[in-house]
Amino acid sequence: MATMTVPPQTAHAASGGSLLRQPPAVWAVAFAAMVAFMGIGLVGPILPTISESLGSTPTQTSLLFTSYLAVTAVAMFFTSWLSTRIGTRTTMLLGLAVIVVAAVGCALSTSIDGVIAFRALWGLGNALFLSTALASIISASGGRPAHAIILYEAALGLGLAVGPLAGGLLGDINWMAPFWGTASLMAVGFVAIIAVVRGSGRTGETSHVLAPFRALRNPSILVMSIVAFFYNSSFFVTLAYVPYPLGMTAVGIGLVMTGFGFGLAIASVLLAPLLTRRFSATHVLMAVLGLFALTHVAAGFLTDSTAWLVVCVVLLGFEIGAANTLLTEVVMESSTLPRTVASSAYSGVRFFGGAIGAPVGTALAAFGVGMPFLFAAATAVVGILIMAFFRRSIARADHPVHEPAEVMAETITLGE
Repeated sequence: MATMTVPPQTAHAASGGSLLRQPPAVWAVAFAAMVAFMGIGLVGPILPTISESLGSTPTQTSLLFTSYLAVTAVAMFFTSWLSTRIGTRTTMLLGLAVIVVAAVGCALSTSIDGVIAFRALWGLGNALFLSTALASIISASGGRPAHAIILYEAALGLGLAVGPLAGGLLGDINWMAPFWGTASLMAVGFVAIIAVVRGSGRTGETSHVLAPFRALRNPSILVMSIVAFFYNSSFFVTLAYVPYPLGMTAVGIGLVMTGFGFGLAIASVLLAPLLTRRFSATHVLMAVLGLFALTHVAAGFLTDSTAWLVVCVVLLGFEIGAANTLLTEVVMESSTLPRTVASSAYSGVRFFGGAIGAPVGTALAAFGVGMPFLFAAATAVVGILIMAFFRRSIARADHPVHEPAEVMAETITLGE
């Protein structure tokens, strides 16, 4: 993660520009960001195919998420320290290069253990790239934060929507094809960034390597990090397990997960900001987590109906999109710590939740097809109870969130 300070006069000067009229460097980074987000959901539709081709169980294939997320979680604690020393551009390029190597390694693997290992390397690359991508977009756009954030969120949404579809279509050829496709697209992004992104992205300030760990001493950061841990446990049970009860072809699963991704994009970019401008961010988050839990309960009892299960999965996309944005809002509003430090600490703990939740939840399918969904509902309820019990620790965020232009022109914190 990196922090960029945009002078108010620069932001004001840039305020008249069009969202779509951006320098080539902005589009190069946005394209690479979209492909990086594609990699998160890419493996979902091909999990059953990988299980069949490599003779692995659903629990073993869920480790493709676990290894990826565990390494991402650890790396997130250190990306701000690294990027403030070598610059955001170099950190981005290093991350993209690691992803290309990891994707090729996955495609060439002949065992599930090999794919799991290279997915872990992929997690390192994604942490390096995504933690610095937004700062680079802001810098390349001439300090227009509002436009940069919209483009970054759009890249996230498109990546999560297109990734499963690409995974399904290419996975219909063979399970290795999606990995080759991602490696090729990432290589294009790498070359594009080298060609058009200028400047190192160094800010002149350095981050202490232990700052994110020390941030967890802050009660509000600790409480919301634990809430995010349980929420991400639920989130990644959905991604890792849904392909199995759907019982569709890779293309069919990809189409369902594309609907999930578009719901996520719409809710994160449009719905969540609209709600937090009118209501308390903490109250909205608790309500969304409640709906999230109820939808998982419904999915747990509707596994015999493919049509209703598809409806539940798409609804979960909307709920996850809103929850992602709301969690970040509450974390940032509830603490006076520098945003880059708060985000690094919170993101690291959060990704560990997904790393643990995906295999644990998937393994519960041995006790019934709907059990992983009920597990996801339970972990979401735990998050709600923690917020309710420790509400005083996050009281600073108990208000609507307003982001006027002059505030947008201040410190911009990068990525989860």
